Formats: sequence, C-alpha cells, structure tokens
Amino acid sequence: MQRSGLLARKLGMTRVYDDAGNHVPVTVLSLEGCAVVAQKTTERDGYAAVQLGAGEAKVKRVSKAERERFAKAGVTPKQKLVEFRVAEENLVEVGEELIAGHFLPGQKVDVSGTSIGKGFAGAMKRHNFGGLRATHGVSISHRSHGSTGQCQDPGKVFKGKKMAGHMGAVRRTQQNVEVARVEIDEGLILIKGAVPGSKGGWVEIRDAVKAAQPEDLIFPAATNADRKAAQKAAEDAEAAAAAEAEAEAARIAAERDAAMAATTADDGDEDKAAENKGGDEQ
Repeated sequence: MQRSGLLARKLGMTRVYDDAGNHVPVTVLSLEGCAVVAQKTTERDGYAAVQLGAGEAKVKRVSKAERERFAKAGVTPKQKLVEFRVAEENLVEVGEELIAGHFLPGQKVDVSGTSIGKGFAGAMKRHNFGGLRATHGVSISHRSHGSTGQCQDPGKVFKGKKMAGHMGAVRRTQQNVEVARVEIDEGLILIKGAVPGSKGGWVEIRDAVKAAQPEDLIFPAATNADRKAAQKAAEDAEAAAAAEAEAEAARIAAERDAAMAATTADDGDEDKAAENKGGDEQ
C-alpha cells in the first residue's frame, strides 16, 4: 500500500556514532512544518494524492488566492509544495502535520532532489573521461575529449554524444539509503550517506520501492495530532497509576494505624485485668 512521503529541507552533513562506537556520516533533513495542504481523490481528480507544504512563506509574497487556500486548509502559508501519490485508503486529512516518526530507524528510503549545479564543465569532469596523454605527443590539449565525429559516412556527430556542457542542476533520486536516526521532537531525519541537492535545498523522502519495508510502519501517516494524543494518554495513564499508588499507600497506612490502635487497646485491657486480679488477691 503506497503511502505519503515527506518534504524536507537539507541542512547539511555531520556524523553520529552507532552502538559499537563507529562514526556514521549522515545527511540532516529538517521537516519545517510539513503539513497536508490539499487532497486529490480518484473520484474528482482521477488519481489519489496528498499535497504537502513545508517552510514558512512571507504572507506578502503569497497571492490572495493562495492565502485563502492555505487558510481554508488551516495551515500557514508554505514555501514549497509537492504532491505524493498514495493509495486511496492512505489519504491524510487536510491540515494534519506530519512528523519525523513517519520513517523508522534502519528503514530504506528513496530521496529525490535537484543536484548541485556545476555550470559549464569539461568532458573529464562531466563524464569522467581519462583525458589525453600528459606527456609526449599532446600539445596543450591534455583534458580535451578527443574526436567526436566519423569519416564521410555518416559524417556527423550523433545526438547524445558525451561532450562538454552544462553539468548538474537536474532531478536525481538516491535509492535504498538508510535512515540512521529520527529526532521527533526536533523534526529531524538523519540519512546515512549523501543525498542529492545543496544545503538549503528541498528533498522528497519516500519509502524505498526496491527494498522490503518494516512491518511496524504507521499508516496512513505519523501525524502530530496522533503524537499528542499518545502523549496525553501516557500522561493520563501515569497520573492514574500515581493516584492508584497513593490510594494503596493510604489504605496500607490506615490498616497499619488500625492495627496499632487495636494492639494498644488490647494492651490496655490486659493492664486493667492485671490490676483487678491484684486487687482481688489483696
């Protein structure tokens, strides 16, 4: 069952340590208020999807129509919007905020983003060519790509020939990367290794399509409302347990006081009986 992904901002790379003390290079992704802005249904639109928005946009830079749409969804104006195709039963309610717990540590995910633009690049950098000889027989063209055409037949350069040109700034997807750690309170997802995009760029995180997923995934999504409800239930359970423990302690104290009072009364009766017996003997 296909479920929604997450829209996150790439903050950069750092490292964390695993249980064995080995350092693991990770990419830090921040959710920044990832919320559902709209739904697409099969009946109305011909396909099922959720539109997610993330990042805070300045109100003056948002059109009036967009402001009305965000207000109707009950969310603040978003800087970035992305649609995620989902199964019909995995649609998420509009206005729900998704949290980092949507993905689990150790899970395999696919991360998509726009690669870093390199501008105009030569054939060696762009296509990993080996270049020409660096010593004899080459005159100031050591990094050139060499010949590109043929003889008189066909006598042209085929389309798609690997040559110098614009490099980077294209959409790329890194598949089967591992979720190293999830920080729910901070809204951070730490991905093992590198992911496409530059610092500050937006990336899309989805369940890996070529790897088995954990059985305890949350469907249709892990939301902040569910998290708050779970926290409240845990607090209520803790308060109930504390009240029950206090009542049990009060009951034990009352039984102890009653036992002590009964013991005192029995001792008093024995003393009186002893005094009466002594008076009779006299």
